[in-house]
Amino acid sequence: MESMGKKKPRPRRSFTPEFKAEIVELCRRGDRSVGQIARDFDLTETAVRDWVKQAEVDAGERDGLTSSEREELAALRRENRRLREDVDILKRATAFFAQETR
Repeated sequence: MESMGKKKPRPRRSFTPEFKAEIVELCRRGDRSVGQIARDFDLTETAVRDWVKQAEVDAGERDGLTSSEREELAALRRENRRLREDVDILKRATAFFAQETR
């Protein structure tokens, strides 16, 4: 009785860019609503709306970061994190060797 009304979380799935493009094209045609397309393909409505929004950004129809800019930003953030870790390690090593020479 406790589980009534609770849905199990859906496992995370990944989709190809081609599949996303097909879904976006179906949404743009306008013969079915976004909600109906999401139900037909067992997708979340939020995901489909996000794909449509990102396609509009990539096409220049809406302001925001394009997909390539998002990828570049993620790569730069990863590199920045790695470099900060490297600097932290060097600071610790410097402090260690400074104590050893005393």
